[in-house]
Amino acid sequence: MVLKKGFKSLLAEANAVIDAASVQDAQDMLGDADVSFIDLREREELAQGTIPGAAHVPRGLLEFVADPESPMHNPAFDPDRQLVVFCASGGRSALAAKTLKDMGFPRVVNLIGGFQAWAEAEAPVEPPQGG
Repeated sequence: MVLKKGFKSLLAEANAVIDAASVQDAQDMLGDADVSFIDLREREELAQGTIPGAAHVPRGLLEFVADPESPMHNPAFDPDRQLVVFCASGGRSALAAKTLKDMGFPRVVNLIGGFQAWAEAEAPVEPPQGG
């Protein structure tokens, strides 16, 4: 069986319509009260640390946590804020950025290269939280 759309096709479609930010661009946004960083990695991946101040929302819960009408809503998903989404290398977050755009969030960027690129650039990393 051949899929109608595989992950490569879905990623290409997402990358064609989303905005992206370099590690340097994202670093310039750190600490800005108008910006929310969203870590879409799974809990196990957080052992590597995260971007300081990032809200952790596993990709599988994105739609439920982003929607203000959901009982699971996280206030980091504020349509008036710039959202910077990231995963390990940028694939899941590209799909998430497209989903957020489709939901109506006007200012969403995908961190190019994800947390891997962030860490390789020796950008600030918050140690893993207990639990």
